[in-house]
Amino acid sequence: QVQLVESGGGLVQAGGSLRLSCAASGRTSAVMAWFRQAPGKEREFIAAITWSPGTTYYADSVKGRFTISREDAKNTVYLQMNSLKPEDTAVYYCACRWPFYSVKYSSGEYHYWGQGTQVTVSS
Repeated sequence: QVQLVESGGGLVQAGGSLRLSCAASGRTSAVMAWFRQAPGKEREFIAAITWSPGTTYYADSVKGRFTISREDAKNTVYLQMNSLKPEDTAVYYCACRWPFYSVKYSSGEYHYWGQGTQVTVSS
C-alpha cells in the first residue's frame, strides 16, 4: 500500500513561482509523476522522474519552466513551477507506478494517486 500526500498549492500571480511537494509512504521505489486537471478537461501528464537513476520527463507545455526532483531520504517528490501562466491553473496530482524505470504518459497507467492540490494563477 502506498499513500501520497500533496502540498504547496495556492494562489499566485502570473510570472510567479510555487513548489509542490508529494510525501510518499510505503513502497516508494517507483516512477513518480505529476499530472494536472483543469475544469472540464482531461487529466494531463506534466512531469515524471524514475527511481533510479532519476531520469526526468516533461510535457512540452511546461518544459523549461517546471522542474521535477526527488529527495529519497524524505520520500518526497517536488515540482518547482516557475514563470507560471493562467493556463497552468488546475488541480495538481502526484502519482506513482511500477516498474521504477518505466514512465508512462497516460493517467490510467499509474497505480496510486494523491488527493490533489489546487494551483490558481491570476493574470
